[in-house]
Amino acid sequence: MSADSDAARHARWVEAARKELTADPEAALGRSPSGVALRPLYTERDLADVDHLGSFPGQAPFVRGVRASMYASRAWTLRQYAGFSTPEQTNAFFRRALAAGQRGLSVAFDLPTHRGYDSDERHVAGDVGKAGVAIDTVEDLKLVFEGIPLEQTSVSMTMNGAVLPVLAGFIVAAEEQGVARERLSGTIQNDILKEFMVRNTYIYPPAPSLRIVADVLEYVSRQMPRFNSLSISGYHMQEAGAPPALELGYTIADGLEYLRVARERGLDVDAVGRTLSFFFGIGPDFFVEVAKLRAARLLWATLVDQRFQPKDQRTRMLRTHCQTSGISLTAQDPLNNVVRTTVEALAAVLGGTQSLHTNAYDEALALPSERSARIARNTQLILQHETGVASVVDPLGGSYYVERLTHDLVQAALGVIEEIDGLGGMTAAIQARIPQRRIERAAAERQARIDRGEDVIVGVNRFHAPDEPELELFVVDTKSVLTAQVARLERVRAERDPARVERALSALEAGARNAGNLLELSVEAMRDRASVGEVSRALSRVFGRYEATTMTVTGAFAAAYAHDEAWQALLREVERFAEREGRRPRILLAKLGQDGHDRGAKVVAAGLSDLGFDVDLGPLFQTPAEVARQALESDVHFVGISTQAGAHLTLVPELIAELARQGAEGVRVVVGGIVPAADRATLIAAGVLDVFGPGTQVIEIGRRLLQLGEVGAADPSSAAPGDPDTGAAAGG
Repeated sequence: MSADSDAARHARWVEAARKELTADPEAALGRSPSGVALRPLYTERDLADVDHLGSFPGQAPFVRGVRASMYASRAWTLRQYAGFSTPEQTNAFFRRALAAGQRGLSVAFDLPTHRGYDSDERHVAGDVGKAGVAIDTVEDLKLVFEGIPLEQTSVSMTMNGAVLPVLAGFIVAAEEQGVARERLSGTIQNDILKEFMVRNTYIYPPAPSLRIVADVLEYVSRQMPRFNSLSISGYHMQEAGAPPALELGYTIADGLEYLRVARERGLDVDAVGRTLSFFFGIGPDFFVEVAKLRAARLLWATLVDQRFQPKDQRTRMLRTHCQTSGISLTAQDPLNNVVRTTVEALAAVLGGTQSLHTNAYDEALALPSERSARIARNTQLILQHETGVASVVDPLGGSYYVERLTHDLVQAALGVIEEIDGLGGMTAAIQARIPQRRIERAAAERQARIDRGEDVIVGVNRFHAPDEPELELFVVDTKSVLTAQVARLERVRAERDPARVERALSALEAGARNAGNLLELSVEAMRDRASVGEVSRALSRVFGRYEATTMTVTGAFAAAYAHDEAWQALLREVERFAEREGRRPRILLAKLGQDGHDRGAKVVAAGLSDLGFDVDLGPLFQTPAEVARQALESDVHFVGISTQAGAHLTLVPELIAELARQGAEGVRVVVGGIVPAADRATLIAAGVLDVFGPGTQVIEIGRRLLQLGEVGAADPSSAAPGDPDTGAAAGG
């Protein structure tokens, strides 16, 4: 077709669209739900400067997939992330999942395990078994995998801070099942840079943490040829609020940093590179998410080739696991989450993922129930067996829209990577808190748009359900889990050889001071039945424990609400409070226990700061006594506890008792985050004055705090809790 006829057709479209659009159709720019700039129409003209066209699946730069046949020969792996309280419960779940069609396992660990603590350490008691399975010794891991043929089953483990004792324990558990390490397949996450950036389950400072990563890379590349030594995660960045360009740029930059560390260690780039994999979050921005995975493969293949000149093409292949978005799940009208997850899963598949986890519809309220977990798993089975989407490789390849999006995301991510390079690499950038600040600001800006209704969330800020469905939620019996774990740990300690354990831990500590491979030394310690906590303490004596600084971004909510009458009215209420009290309302926002998920607390801190509150953002991993002490020293009116991992029923009553013991009874305690309805009455009875469920607008939080502030400090119990389901999407 001639260029003239193409131009004529384009002119006719412009004329027709001009009658239907309020703006000039050629100049009109919209944006996708995740903020990517869009035009109303894409044509072949948009591909004029796109230089990745013409590639084939299975060939560099792998835009269209890492295997030539992709799902036409082998479907993606169903790999549902799960861990339920005790090793026995987790084992039962895994067996049912494998029988129901799941092909790989993905282990979720509880927070004390992530942070390198044993279950019998007093300050972690409220977190044991809450957000995953509790692991103290090899005996726990043997129970998790009892009856599961590890030589035939791929096992993924989301573990970073305590990667040494957990991976070592898995190796020993497999050996004692009769499976040698070289026959094991699966992945250890081992992505510590991301932990310093967003997820916060670190233990040691950055430098020794990177040494541990390198030790794992070395050991696995030499002794476990079927195992992936590192899963570089963008998922947690997306969950923390990173838009696609930041998620892409920072994830690829992390991967490049790890290859640099491996090369400096003297490791062969190809030996390490073929053991790397990636992990991306998939949100509801459908076409952007498809393009994001294609762009990620192009970026990795190109940059690895430029910077490391690998000889093995597998080093240039970006193989990825994906998980549907947790942050897109809503507590309001939760059955809508089935639809959200299905759309996200389809995007991951059309983007070319190698394995996939689909979230359960009730995860904004509690751990998945048996029913919701089955529906989540069946979502993938339906896509595989009933839709035909797996029959053709890269079916969206050649789409003007998708190819242009792929190109634009590559260019945007390259800009992010160039900034990181200019700062001296990802480790230096993280230490300067540049990625953290970028992500935190993006999260606050997104939340402000949701709160104002500019970004529509069905069932939350628009199209509310008249009646909320009653859901059967999974509830962890914390006391019984803790009792069982402590009893098993005590039995192991009673039956082991203390002298052997002491020698193994001393060798590990000496290795940390010198140049021994710490994974190899950890394998010996775990074989002798050292515990996760003991291994971690031995390393902490050399490396220390890392404590991050916290900070609050400001201005995002103020800009979004600049002309909002309700916001302006609330600003005046804050001023009246200050006139009455002689100072502004002051709140301490805190995280109790080992829950490092702080996005909600930081978003609320940003919003309340813009409203004129004085906000103290407490350090992570505090005990109730530490929070009470900080509240007293800072002379706050309110303490807001942000909870996501389920320890609030144990830790919040302890906090209220500590406040009374330290003479701060007048401080008003509120709770925000994932709080099942059944827990709210318990918290109120314990002295909590309000509960802000997921979806509560920041402006609503501020209003209700000011109402509580009007109650006399001598009698805070007279305040009535507000409706925990009001509003639209922060909730602490």
